[in-house]
Amino acid sequence: MPCDKNALFDFLSVLNEDLTKKITLVAAGGTAMTLLDLKNSTIDIDFTIPGCDRVEFEQALKNNPPGYKVDRWTDGCIFCQTLPTDYLEKSIKIKEFNHIILRALQPVDIIATKIGRLNARDIQDIEACIKKANVSEAEIEERAMLVVQTYREPEEDYLQHLDLVLQRFFKKSRGST
Repeated sequence: MPCDKNALFDFLSVLNEDLTKKITLVAAGGTAMTLLDLKNSTIDIDFTIPGCDRVEFEQALKNNPPGYKVDRWTDGCIFCQTLPTDYLEKSIKIKEFNHIILRALQPVDIIATKIGRLNARDIQDIEACIKKANVSEAEIEERAMLVVQTYREPEEDYLQHLDLVLQRFFKKSRGST
């Protein structure tokens, strides 16, 4: 069942009531895209959470299961890559609840994380970020080159995926003019 922006806010409102301190949640993937109005809904909920807030979030989630799959990572780690340390300050504030500061990854960071896996849905999401958020080739390449430094799979895989994205959407490869 897809989860739209209103369902995300409803879920977070319930969690908010169960929290005992203020935490920050940074939406990633399709969740971030939904919150940024780059797509209508997501099939699961994805967050990267500052390490100091993770235990509090996990307890509230345990007490209030949402009926959606909730993927969560810590400190900008998403799937098999880690975003640069400035991901949090570059993220976009969406809404503040009493105990939750909800943020979303910048579209270029969404793209950088989707390059790692690069399945058919990721390609669609990358296209939506490029077109609707006007993300440039240079922005993607610059951010991806920072992410590849922390990639936990063979670095060549990430670089090959990056080249596929640049070729598909910009008709170029890394370093071509």
